[in-house]
Amino acid sequence: MKMSGNTILITGGASGIGLAFAKRFMALGNTVIICGRRQDWLDDVQKQYPALHTIVTDVAEEAHRVGLADRVLTEFPKLNMIMNNAGIQRNFSVHDNQISWAAHRQELAINLDAPIHLTTLFLPHLRQQSHAAIINVTSGLSFSPKASAPIYCATKAGLHSFTLSLRQQLVGSPINVVEIIPPGVNTDLGGVGLHDWGVPVDEFADSIMQRIEAGEVEVGYGSSEKSRLASRAELDEIFQKMNSQSSPQIL
Repeated sequence: MKMSGNTILITGGASGIGLAFAKRFMALGNTVIICGRRQDWLDDVQKQYPALHTIVTDVAEEAHRVGLADRVLTEFPKLNMIMNNAGIQRNFSVHDNQISWAAHRQELAINLDAPIHLTTLFLPHLRQQSHAAIINVTSGLSFSPKASAPIYCATKAGLHSFTLSLRQQLVGSPINVVEIIPPGVNTDLGGVGLHDWGVPVDEFADSIMQRIEAGEVEVGYGSSEKSRLASRAELDEIFQKMNSQSSPQIL
């Protein structure tokens, strides 16, 4: 994949995995636009990295997604890459009747509606570029779910499936379709401190960058690489181990 001279939009780019990749793509000489829901977070990141372009938007909302695509294509006509990274993770029990459907709907919208919709919005433009890429960030939980985060895992499995179909449909086009499959990474996904046990985000991002530069289109790391390549029997074993009461980690 072409790694420099690109114009890249990264959703959820103000922190965690999105910011880690934004910094690395900037260092390689790319123009990087990040978007997120919180103006203060975007302002703080831009103070640290003045070359970053920032846009406040809520990708859970259909109108915001349409507005984002219109604005980006107007202000950055050379856009040739999008990275669908924004995501939220909620742990809940199906026995809890106090959780509103609105909360579940938001998780579905950010994690699955948004990347599929944004892909369709940007596809006509990306087809016209000589080198283009769509990068979808899924999860090791796409392959073997953590029962305590049922909607998150379902959305990531859905995005993995969509990515496979998208890649197949775009064979012969100038668009590379890449799937990044994180394990548990030490970010604030799901809440502060919940993933302190995860792999360091810089270690993860450095490995992924090397492999996508080498041309790989489906890339995991550590436990997610193991899940990506596992047999059904191995996935069943991972599921049982991960969902035992003695194992609180999300792989």
